[in-house]
Amino acid sequence: MSNRSVRHMPILGAVVALAAGMLVALTPAPAHAAAGATLPFTSVEAEAATTTGSTVGPDHTQGTLASEASGRRAVRLNSGQRVEFTVPRAADAVNVAYNVPDGQSGSLDVYVNGAKLAKTLPVTSQYSYVDTGWIAGSRTHHFFANSRLLLDRNVQAGDKVAFQATGVQVTVDVADFEQAAAPATRPAGSVSVTDRGADPSGRGDSTQAFREAVSAARGGVVWIPPGEYRLTSALGGVQNVTLQGAGHWHSVVRSSRFIDQSSSAGSVHIKDFAVIGEVTERVDSQPDNFVNGSLGPNSSVSGMWLQHLKVGLWLTGNNDNLVVENNRILDTTADGLNLNGTAKGVRVRNNFLRNQGDDSLAMWSLNAPNTQSSFENNTISQPNLANGIAIYGGTDITVKDNLIADTNALGSGIAISNQKFLDPFHPLAGTITVSGNTLVRTGAMNPNWNHPMGALRVDSYDSAIEAQVRITGITITDSPYSAFEFVSGSGRGYAARNITVDGATVTRTGTVVVQAETQGAATFRGVTATGVGSAGVYNCPYPSGSGTFTVTDGGGNSGWNSTWSDCSTWPEPGQGNPDPDPDRNLARGRPATATGSQDVYTPGRAVDGDANSYWESANHAFPQDLTVDLGSSRAVRRLVLKLPPQAVWQARTQTLSVQGSTDGSAYTTVLAARDYRFDPATGNTVTVNLPSGPGLRHLRLHVTGNTGWPAAQFSEVEAYLS
Repeated sequence: MSNRSVRHMPILGAVVALAAGMLVALTPAPAHAAAGATLPFTSVEAEAATTTGSTVGPDHTQGTLASEASGRRAVRLNSGQRVEFTVPRAADAVNVAYNVPDGQSGSLDVYVNGAKLAKTLPVTSQYSYVDTGWIAGSRTHHFFANSRLLLDRNVQAGDKVAFQATGVQVTVDVADFEQAAAPATRPAGSVSVTDRGADPSGRGDSTQAFREAVSAARGGVVWIPPGEYRLTSALGGVQNVTLQGAGHWHSVVRSSRFIDQSSSAGSVHIKDFAVIGEVTERVDSQPDNFVNGSLGPNSSVSGMWLQHLKVGLWLTGNNDNLVVENNRILDTTADGLNLNGTAKGVRVRNNFLRNQGDDSLAMWSLNAPNTQSSFENNTISQPNLANGIAIYGGTDITVKDNLIADTNALGSGIAISNQKFLDPFHPLAGTITVSGNTLVRTGAMNPNWNHPMGALRVDSYDSAIEAQVRITGITITDSPYSAFEFVSGSGRGYAARNITVDGATVTRTGTVVVQAETQGAATFRGVTATGVGSAGVYNCPYPSGSGTFTVTDGGGNSGWNSTWSDCSTWPEPGQGNPDPDPDRNLARGRPATATGSQDVYTPGRAVDGDANSYWESANHAFPQDLTVDLGSSRAVRRLVLKLPPQAVWQARTQTLSVQGSTDGSAYTTVLAARDYRFDPATGNTVTVNLPSGPGLRHLRLHVTGNTGWPAAQFSEVEAYLS
């Protein structure tokens, strides 16, 4: 999103833990529609074509050209080199995503079945290499741009279309082939902008002609005939009118600001033309957007080609029941679309978005909540500085059947978040439905956190998540890091709770399936995983001792039952789960629970690595238990129990036994009850040696007495393999 404060999170040094749950019968997830938009074009990756150039990538590293490419690969052409595509369908038009070195421009020669066309495809770095130094963690980005061409002839499936570099190095990413519709005819009774003096050659300023046509056509249609029209300032006062072109290949408006208005009576319908701007940098104080503000209730935007703008649609005020569908939004330096509060009943569906410099689609509930609105069946590719889809607060929101691919720095495929950026913010409420989405190569390393973001992220950034978050039928493929992330991105440990994940398919994650970094809970049912790079679960809430994240196995899960063994390190993609260090404290940072706690002396204080903080049970209520989940079965042979070392802690004896469990429900006695003397003169430390035997995952201290205080007390519980 744009027009907002910097994303920020301190570097986290802690990691994760898994709690067992009840096994229940799983009802199969309901069938859902194919993810993504129904598109009028077919894309072909350059690396799948024939070339005399060289392949770039794959690479996920921020700041590299390949990291922003579709599929993380592209083809580099030096002068005289070419890439030849086999046409996948009948077509007469093509759009190419490309990169040229900074400061350079030129063209690609175009060949159809070996014959060179008179037309060339222009390429330029003018819209690339964007810097946003005020956004923490950003680097120069937005390397690619798109260029389109009518071939002026029909090609058939199996024909060859080649692009050859001439004089400038060009890296070709992907080509979109389509059959462009013939120009539409003028609607009867419409007011044509040319009748009001608009110049279809693009040389003259047509702003006033457009304004007069909009005013004259109130209640009717403004017709934008085939041609190119230059507008030098935005339109306002647009209401109760349809603005219609002959099709986005034929009617083109050159303007970086098309509509800018804070309110409208509504019933505005904009369709079937292109708005192509000249935005080369991101300046958040400038409204360089196709629509900035309000179209009013019961409006629509459809069949548009929006390119080289800051934001496609930045929507504030009343846009109730707005429908945004069947559009292409390309090469924006910030968001593709942002519902910036107060949106009610908005439907954003069947759109294609590529190469956004921030969230491709976002809802941000600033000033008033977005309610009962949805992003459905959209295809999103290559957002290069944020998320594919981001929901920042709001009530009863739906994210359904979208296809999202190739996110880059600071971004997940989908983010469900209480990050507010500004006040007054309205957190997530009601039911947040995330259903039937497909995420491909999504998730990225966050340079601010110094650790990765998952393909789907639930983030209690500025407040606990109290909404019901329902994730169903999701497919996650080739995430470079984790599939599901649960985090409080501010590092303040707010809870992420009330989450269910049903019927998910996870294929080839770089690290883990579940990356849990804050307190809370989620239930997983029917989640299958294959090709997991490191371990099933990484579960270390931050800050250490802030609480536990409970991963409940609701049945039908497979392929991800292991837990990352070392909360002091982050798994690297494909690393595998390391053998535990025999000298490492297995209990540090792990989830801890107790039968009771006194005031602020919570169980997490016994595993936070600080001998000066401590857990104290409920007073006058023996027996009391403290339980630590080690994450997986461990052959623990030695415990070190501590109280604060200060002399004010008088010597005392605690009577306790040691119990263990593999499943968190059935416990056996590992070591019978006995007295242990804690004395500050000897460091207030006790060592408990355990007998050889089967491993345990859940370690429990069962305390029946304390001569120094009427409660169980430990400042640290440490567990070692030797």
